[in-house]
Amino acid sequence: MGVKKNMVNTILTIITFVLFVIIMFPFFIVVINSAKSSLEIITDPISLPQHWGQLLANISDIWNRPSIRYSSSVFSSVIITVGSLTTITIFSAMSAWVLVRTKSTTSTIIFLVFLSGLIIPFQVVMFPLVAFFRMIYEATGIRMLRTYHGMIIAYIGFGAPLAVFMFHGFIKSIPLELEEAATIDGCSRPQIFFKIIMPILRPIFVTVIILNAIWIWNDFLLPSLILGVGQDVQTIPLAIRAFAGSFVKKWDLIMTAVLMAAAPIIVGFLFAQKHIIKGMVAGSIK
Repeated sequence: MGVKKNMVNTILTIITFVLFVIIMFPFFIVVINSAKSSLEIITDPISLPQHWGQLLANISDIWNRPSIRYSSSVFSSVIITVGSLTTITIFSAMSAWVLVRTKSTTSTIIFLVFLSGLIIPFQVVMFPLVAFFRMIYEATGIRMLRTYHGMIIAYIGFGAPLAVFMFHGFIKSIPLELEEAATIDGCSRPQIFFKIIMPILRPIFVTVIILNAIWIWNDFLLPSLILGVGQDVQTIPLAIRAFAGSFVKKWDLIMTAVLMAAAPIIVGFLFAQKHIIKGMVAGSIK
């Protein structure tokens, strides 16, 4: 039995290592090619760079190009990501709390409507969404396309279903007696949520924030539809697209820009991975 167990562990270790190499290979390619020139990438894309200082030169070139406006793209990505994450997490947590504590057919139907958002592909609603935003502008004069608030509202619609589902599963495990005790002490419903419920939901908050941050920060399709390419408001993925022209592709700047865009998300994930695993397990069990 001991020999068989050791053999199984060895096989699982080999499989894990192979999967790790497969998953990390694209990131390895991006890192080594971000410190090369376009000629070096084309001639030998898998070799180590001759001069790692080329990475700093590429970063400087990207940051100082007036036609790309990479610094403004970073600012736009931060505004859209932070605004979307704040609204998605707070509104979804409040919605899930109300749905859990309200025992009625209406609350069940509303929760099922939220869940339906998980199974509807984005490609089905992307063009109707743009048309709807245009209708809003024609009816009210409020611009939704090529604006920060238009992007944030769109991300709320696509990010809320999963967030509500995760918060809903976790809140069901919170004893109702805590809220009843707070009510007896004179707390209002907003005070109960923000002072009692929100601190308990911290693991789920971190999980929802990281999962949505990875998606929103790296998303290309939705910003290209709502913001457009080459507009005043553009995210980092839209700025990276400017390096790939119809006839010339600046692979050195593309790789460096991808590495610059991925670095904040990677760092945030490494610091929050324990909370993510804890939140996912807690939400699935409770």
